[in-house]
Amino acid sequence: MTRSAFTALCTLILLLALAAPAALAQTGDRTMPMRTPDGQPDVSGIFTFRTLTPLERPRQFEGVERLGLEEAAQFEASERIRRNRDLFDPEKGALFYRPRSEGGVLSYNEFWYERGIELTSDKRTSLIVDPPDGRRPPRTEEAIARGRERAANRREHMYDSYENRSMFDRCIMGFNAGPPMTSGTYNNNVMIFQAPGYVAILNEMVHNARIIPIDDDTAKPPFPQRSGVSRARWEGETLVIETTRFAGGSSSLSSTSMHLIERLTRIDPDTVAYEYTVTDPTVYTAPYTVMMPFRRLDGTLFEYACHEGNYGLYGILAGARRMERLGRELRP
Repeated sequence: MTRSAFTALCTLILLLALAAPAALAQTGDRTMPMRTPDGQPDVSGIFTFRTLTPLERPRQFEGVERLGLEEAAQFEASERIRRNRDLFDPEKGALFYRPRSEGGVLSYNEFWYERGIELTSDKRTSLIVDPPDGRRPPRTEEAIARGRERAANRREHMYDSYENRSMFDRCIMGFNAGPPMTSGTYNNNVMIFQAPGYVAILNEMVHNARIIPIDDDTAKPPFPQRSGVSRARWEGETLVIETTRFAGGSSSLSSTSMHLIERLTRIDPDTVAYEYTVTDPTVYTAPYTVMMPFRRLDGTLFEYACHEGNYGLYGILAGARRMERLGRELRP
């Protein structure tokens, strides 16, 4: 696709996305299935997927799928305290529960975090719904060995060059943008817009955009991509997105062999159910499935100013070179 054609396509998608909400609002009936101007189920909008519900079920809730209201409130309150960066003591390396008068600590203070303040509305103890224990399946022995090798290599070489830094440090990929998307510490926002034959998913985190053809397998590129090669189809009211051929670097990626199925279903005008299944026999002994809500936002996405070569990456490497000149140990 030429640059001019790509620009025209993005413009068309954006115009249709802006027009669709007004057309839908005229119905005034929240019980009617939402439709795009061309009659497709409407999963478009600006959403947040921030939540305190952990991806995997904590050991303290083993065997407990959902919490009661009182127990959920207690857990939410304790998590808000545990994760609060303004209550972190960098000297002790642990939380101590009193406000620090000088404000923020670590990389950012609590003001900048947007991780959510409560569990999902059904008070589940994990976003993973399959396996039933709410945890990812065991990894294969080969995957465990590869993980140890990568960790050792990272410890030894992570400060050698920008090429040894993660895609997150280099601002090429976001740590929660996916695919698949996961709730993280901030920028848990996404814009979805539709046009005839396409769906576009724009993440606020590192401005990652996926433009996905629907019911069209003829235009697949002859090379893998960092976010994989995605194609979509409709199954009733659900948009199903299938992604393979990952080049590496995508957040939540298990390996370049990962096969990902994402499902988006409009539940009501304010909610889209987002469900995905990861299958990767080179890493996990079985597939696993995650389900989390996308909740409508009234605002807009903000520009994520991170870019490769920013002063953060420069500071990491410059600091490492200074430590080497001082003869001090570099630690992860």
